[in-house]
Amino acid sequence: MRRSTRPVVAYHNQDFLNSRDARALRILSEYLEPQSRFDHYRIDDTIVFLGSARFISREQAEQELRAAEAGDGDVQRARLRLEMSHYYEAARELAQRLTDWSKQLVDEERRFVVCTGGGPGIMEAANRGASEAKGMNVGLTISIPIEEFDNPYITRELSFHFHYFFMRKFWFVYLAKAVVVFPGGFGTLDELFELLTLLQTRKIRKHLPVVLFGTRYWDEVINFDALIRYGTISPEDVDLFHRTDSVDDAYDYVTRSLKEYALAERGAIL
Repeated sequence: MRRSTRPVVAYHNQDFLNSRDARALRILSEYLEPQSRFDHYRIDDTIVFLGSARFISREQAEQELRAAEAGDGDVQRARLRLEMSHYYEAARELAQRLTDWSKQLVDEERRFVVCTGGGPGIMEAANRGASEAKGMNVGLTISIPIEEFDNPYITRELSFHFHYFFMRKFWFVYLAKAVVVFPGGFGTLDELFELLTLLQTRKIRKHLPVVLFGTRYWDEVINFDALIRYGTISPEDVDLFHRTDSVDDAYDYVTRSLKEYALAERGAIL
């Protein structure tokens, strides 16, 4: 019997879809597919949490220190991990409180949903805090060659996986009404400086409060005063962000900004 030689339709042709020629389609899909899900679940805007993937919870850090002191591990490293777990717990608490606050809003849409990069560390902490407040939350993961990780706190329907960094960054910024940046490495610094550049150049025109959490870390890692002194930024550029070490202060700053700007635009009420 003669076999069918009917050609495969283009949108089922995996060789084509994975080819260089179809790159524009793959980029477009990373815009349209998330947009479809955000619309379906009525996600209007987000509060983005950025920070290191390497921080762990206080509970895990205490376990590691006990093990190290018993001879199983590096005690100095374990003590540093315990010290830095403060940021994990702060992100967790802040995300929980902001989610509780947002759930009190009278609005048809889901407002100010916690959004992270979907990984471990600060990202897990923020998703965890939002989940503990019984709120939907977003995870925007990226395909990179690292060990597998599990962040079980992301709302399943709002877990996204991107190939293109720039499309992932687009979704960070496009829906954001506030951004909280915890200590982090290259990835966090990249995201922070791109965000500040967009604000500085007015490519972002909406009011977008940015919080740098952890003043000792940020003052040591980034010398903003030197940038001003050398004339590479203007003195007023440091007004693009708010520095703090307090969950209470970060919560008050973000909610006050959202009430004054984001809620006033839509007329939502508490």
